Amino acid sequence: MESTTKLTCFLQLLIFSFLCQSLASSSFTIVDSNSTFPSEALPTKSGYLPINPNTNSAIFYTFYEAQSPGLPLSQTPLLIWLQGGPGCSSMIGNFFELGPYRVVDIQNENIQHLSLERNLGSWNRIFGLIFLDNPIGVGFSFAATPEEIPRDQHSVAKHLFAAITGFIGLDPDFKNRPLYITGESYAGKYVPAIGYYILKQNMRLPEGKQVNLKGVAIGNGLTDPITQVKTHAVNAYFSGFINERQKGELEEAQWKAVEFVKTGNWSEATNARSEALDLLQNMTGLATLYDFTKKAPYRTGLVTKFLQSADVKRKLGANESIVFDECSDAVGEALSEDVMKSVKYMVELLVKKSKVLLYQGHFDLRDGVVSTEAWVRTMKWEGIKRFLIAERKVWKVNGELAGYAQKWGSLSHVVVLGAGHLVPTDQALNSQAMIEDWVLDKGVFAYEKKRVSASDTRAVGDRELGFLGRFIPVELFDASSFLRIANTNIGI
Repeated sequence: MESTTKLTCFLQLLIFSFLCQSLASSSFTIVDSNSTFPSEALPTKSGYLPINPNTNSAIFYTFYEAQSPGLPLSQTPLLIWLQGGPGCSSMIGNFFELGPYRVVDIQNENIQHLSLERNLGSWNRIFGLIFLDNPIGVGFSFAATPEEIPRDQHSVAKHLFAAITGFIGLDPDFKNRPLYITGESYAGKYVPAIGYYILKQNMRLPEGKQVNLKGVAIGNGLTDPITQVKTHAVNAYFSGFINERQKGELEEAQWKAVEFVKTGNWSEATNARSEALDLLQNMTGLATLYDFTKKAPYRTGLVTKFLQSADVKRKLGANESIVFDECSDAVGEALSEDVMKSVKYMVELLVKKSKVLLYQGHFDLRDGVVSTEAWVRTMKWEGIKRFLIAERKVWKVNGELAGYAQKWGSLSHVVVLGAGHLVPTDQALNSQAMIEDWVLDKGVFAYEKKRVSASDTRAVGDRELGFLGRFIPVELFDASSFLRIANTNIGI
């Protein structure tokens, strides 16, 4: 009996030693949400940026300096990331998508342990990266009163401008660094709104107080809802998810949203769009419309659990009294009448005064490729005809197919293969390569001098919509015309 006990103790020590060595040699840092945040995962700066001198309302931020900048820091680009929703926290982008560390879980004897894992595809490899919890009332940001929560994009932009200029004022070296504003989903409205606001402010401000905005990037964005909502049925039908009868039902639901927009009934338009998307969800039976290949929704709830830890809040400089939630119902409700309003006109100014990147994950059925291409073709921009006939290039990263890119002048469009709504989560390294090459005008984003004849530009009319290299008038965009084009191009 005594020898058995000694043998058992020896085996336990051996197993313990093995586990310790395994953890020490693992490729990620393990941090339980109840323990101290490791120093290497902490932001360079974090805290609050006041947006109103008369109240305590403030936007929470985390800033990560470039890990391996290729330029002096005073010249290194700064990226700002805005999450969608409306009303979702940019800490999702930080700790689940493109920040330097991601929250993961480790199951041990049916107990969930939350940990941080280094993200090799983070967007701060060679750029500075700022996450803003926007609007106030979202995530760790604070709204002094419910009435101060924005209800339109002008108010959103006004608050963001105060936060961004406040951040720039934290360090003299920030002043002249090139600034790029990025985001996804409902940030397809936030990003153009703040970009547009900056351009307008720069027109009246002295040079010393202007913001050095160079470009904006929108991933899987909702930007021109009245155009985008009309694409769901035809997209799902020709992707094989619904039949013709269901397509007709879904088109009826979509048109309800369109009609409410035309009459200015914004609340009902928002509700009608939600009902159309719910109908599509029920018809397809998919786990999530954000990625039709997934068997379960994105696990963003891991970030919520992690950030509810008092120790994590303390280390991030967040208000410990705030109960972190992934998305704010109060902010979502405040912006409910904003959902179906278009900001396309803001993008039209931005593409003239800066550069614009639109990218989508190929598996997204909500705000994917087809819905983006539909509104882009209606843009009022002198370069749109040339953009529409520009070469769509095969895009590779490290010799492997990553997607497709189309560019003319200041407008770039990228389809990211193997990704859904959250592109940086699904394709970390490819999204990193995309954003770096776009900012630096490299690879498929390099400027090329090409001559385009007048006959080429006449091939694309102001009111034409293209699919698979063929063009049809927007007014004639229906299933039968779409099918004839598809038959001609892919031999059905």
